[in-house]
Order: sequence, then C-alpha cells, then structure tokens
Amino acid sequence: MRYPIIRMRRMRRTEGIRRLVRENRLDVSDLIYPIFVSDNISDPEPIAAMPGIFRQPLKEAARHADQAFKLGIPGILLFGIPARKDAVGSEAVKDDGIIQRAVREIKNLNADIVVITDVCLCEYTDHGHCGIVRDGQVDNDATLEVLVRQALSHAAAGADMVAPSDMMDGRVGAIRAGLDKAGWSETIIMAYAAKFCSAFYGPFRQAADSAPQFGDRQTYQLHHANAREAMREIELDIKEGADIVMVKPALGYLDIIASARRNFRVPIAAFNVSGEYSMVKSAGAAGMIDEKKIMLEILTSIRRAGADIIITYHAIEAAGLLARY
Repeated sequence: MRYPIIRMRRMRRTEGIRRLVRENRLDVSDLIYPIFVSDNISDPEPIAAMPGIFRQPLKEAARHADQAFKLGIPGILLFGIPARKDAVGSEAVKDDGIIQRAVREIKNLNADIVVITDVCLCEYTDHGHCGIVRDGQVDNDATLEVLVRQALSHAAAGADMVAPSDMMDGRVGAIRAGLDKAGWSETIIMAYAAKFCSAFYGPFRQAADSAPQFGDRQTYQLHHANAREAMREIELDIKEGADIVMVKPALGYLDIIASARRNFRVPIAAFNVSGEYSMVKSAGAAGMIDEKKIMLEILTSIRRAGADIIITYHAIEAAGLLARY
C-alpha cells in the first residue's frame, strides 16, 4: 500500500508540536473585563442571570479592577447603575456620578489600569432607551448633546477611553469634536460601531436594570441579518474619528468580525456579551459541557475571526487558564 507524502497528522502528534504550529493565540492581554458599579448597594450583589458576576459598590470597584489587572488583564469597561433615574439621564453627566467617581477611585488606586467607560443613557433613563425620547421616539440630535457631556465628564475623571454604545448617528464625530475642544485630544474613542439589536443582551439588562419600558431598540441598533450595513456603520465611525471599532455581540457575529478585519486597519474589538456568557455558565452547571474548554474555544474563535480585543465576563476565569492553554 502506498502511503501519502503529505500527512497532516504529523503536525498534531504531540501537545508540544500542536502548540508550535498553532495559528492563533489567545493571551490574557487581549482581554477586557466589564464591571458593573452601583450607587444602590454597600456590598457586592450577585446577578442572578450571570453566575459569578456581581454588581459592585463604589468602595469595591477599584479593588475588583485591580484584582483583574494583577491577573494580567490590562483594562476594564465600566457600566454604571445610578441611585436615581429620570427621563433625560441626568445622573449620566454629573461630575460626581457613579462612573465618574469610580474612574477616579480606580485611577487613584492603580493608574496603570486602562479604564474604559460606557457612554450611553440606557442605564440612566427611567424609560430604558439609549437617548432622549420625544413623542415616543429617540431623538438622535438631542441625544448627541448629552452624550458629549457624558463623555467629557468621563475624560475629566481620568478615563483612558470612552466607548459610545448608543448607536446614534454622528455620535462619534460629536464626541471627538467635544473632547478635542475641551483639551482631551488624547482620550481614545472605542466605538460600538456594529452593535446589533440582539436577544443576547437579556442578562445585561437585568444587571443594569436597563430594559426598555416601551418598544425596543430596533430603530437605532442593527438588524441581525445585515452585514453590509454593519460595514457602513464601521466605516462611518472610523471617518468620524473612532480609534477602535467594536462588533457586538461576538459569537453569533464572527462573520462580521472577520469582514471588519479584512476591510479596516484599525484595532477591532468584540464584545462577548452577557447572553453568550450565561449560556456557557448554565450549560456547564447542568453538566452538559466542559465549561472551561468551551469558554476557551469560544474566546479563541473570536480571536481567530480577527478581534484584537475581546471584552468578556469570562476574563478573570480565563486569565487563570491561559498560561496552560
């Protein structure tokens, strides 16, 4: 019997060989850890829909961020839960708001932590929408004014990056102009450029108490069927001044990440969102999967698709495994 000259299995024979020829590597330095900071609690509060994730009180947020940093995770993404919500998200722009105070606390404890802040109104409005509502619709241009003020307050508090997630038209350009005019030209914008209207956000909305009280977000977030539209959104955000662009969610949108990587030269971030996290946790708890292996496989698939940065609730858990992966 003649044997083939090309034997693909030669390169798979041992673990050492497999590691040598691995095409994509997942490193702890690729990860960003999201943290929920709440003005309504004095002790960490578990989030029922997201096992292992907690709302953190202000006094614990900096310590929690520092814990992630000491594991090799370079940065954190902050989401705020204010003590009071209203129709216009007043708490979002205050210098002593929950996020503004959290940024200062974190930077005072460890200035080397890369602090990224979510810029959006959904966590601050009593109606749960991402902008100012007029006559039952989100008013795009009125919302821009508030988003700029929110981003400026985060930059003044010491944030390294602001991450607008609202999906209003023109918000990246407005925020970039506002930051530059105010003297914050070094503040990075990581734009949620291709943010889809997704059912994967359910656990997050429980965590942040940000579910829309009427309607949905289909008038400003992308439809899950649209890939070309996603590329247009990314291109526009880059033209408006985005330094980093994000695809959200990640797991069901690997094709969007790959297309963005082929088409654009800026860093690409991907958000491995709450629903993706919670499905893994639930299946693991039920004994249906090997949770740790699935987690690393999913994160590697996001990296393989082309993401330079992965925002994930798995970050702390993954950090402990990656040295052996």
